[in-house]
Amino acid sequence: MENAEQLLVIILSSTLTVFLIVSIIAVVYIIKLVKIVQRISAKAEALTDKAEAVGEFMQHAAGPILMGKVVAGISDHFFSRKSKRK
Repeated sequence: MENAEQLLVIILSSTLTVFLIVSIIAVVYIIKLVKIVQRISAKAEALTDKAEAVGEFMQHAAGPILMGKVVAGISDHFFSRKSKRK
C-alpha cells in the first residue's frame, strides 16, 4: 500500500500546485481588470458631471437667449417697417 499512497500524494500535490498557479494568475488578471474598470467608471463619472454642468448652463441660458431672440425679432420688425415707409 505504500506505493499507492505515495502515488496518490504525488498526484494530489501536483494537481494542487497546478491549481494554485492557475489561481494566482487568475487573481492577478482579475485585479488588473478591476483597476481598468475603476478607471473607466471614474472617466464616465467625470463625463456625466460635465454633461450635467452643460445641461444646467443651457437651462439657465435658455431664458436670456429666448429674450434675445424676441428682442431681435421685434427690432427686425420695426426696422423693416421703417424702410418700407421711406
